[in-house]
Amino acid sequence: MSMRCLLVDDSIRFLEAARSLLERDGIPVVGVAMSGTEALVRAAELAPDVVLVDLDLDGENGFDVAVELARSVTSVIILISTHALEDFEELVAGSPARGFLPKSALSAQAIRELLGTDGAAPAP
Repeated sequence: MSMRCLLVDDSIRFLEAARSLLERDGIPVVGVAMSGTEALVRAAELAPDVVLVDLDLDGENGFDVAVELARSVTSVIILISTHALEDFEELVAGSPARGFLPKSALSAQAIRELLGTDGAAPAP
C-alpha cells in the first residue's frame, strides 16, 4: 500500500519540485493546496495519508492550518519550512503535527523515517 500525500504551500515552484521529488521516490502526491482553506477542502475530498504543511502560507500560519486539519481529517500532518527546527521547536512539539522536516531535507525517505514506516501508509 502506498503513502498518499497532499502538499500545502504557497509557492507553485516548491509544489512542483516537491511533487516531482516525492513521486519519483514512490510517494504519490494526490493533490496540492496553496492556502489553509484550500488545504481543508482538498484533505476532506482526497483523504490523503499524509499532509505536508508549510509554516508560512502567504500570511497564514501553518500551525493554525495544522490545528484545523487535525480537527477535520485523520491524515498525519508533517510541518515543513525553509527555517530550521530550532526556530520553532516548542511550537512544533505543541502542535498536532507528527513532526517537522526542513524543505532542504524533504524526501520520501525522510518522510518514512519520521513516520517510522517502510513505505506502507501510516496508521492515523
